[in-house]
Amino acid sequence: MGSKAPSWSDQWGTGGFGSEGYEESEKVKKSNGSSNKKMADAKAAASAGMDKAKAVALVGADKAKVAAVVGAQKVKSGTFAGIKWVKNQYQKRTSSK
Repeated sequence: MGSKAPSWSDQWGTGGFGSEGYEESEKVKKSNGSSNKKMADAKAAASAGMDKAKAVALVGADKAKVAAVVGAQKVKSGTFAGIKWVKNQYQKRTSSK
């Protein structure tokens, strides 16, 4: 049975696939400058996107605050007008008798 495929010890032995040295050398290869540059670019893009999102959120919050203030003013003036109307109706009724 003389096959030409590498033996088990050749595949898994010293320096082969699965050994500690092989895994460490692969980690070093993967952490070279190109992947670090890509990661830095991705972080910069994400940071710029977050800055835009924060600005949009602040504008949205300001708009919501203005809408709430305007709504509160409308409620206040409507309540005042309603109370004034009820008061006038009561005075008309009591003064006519």
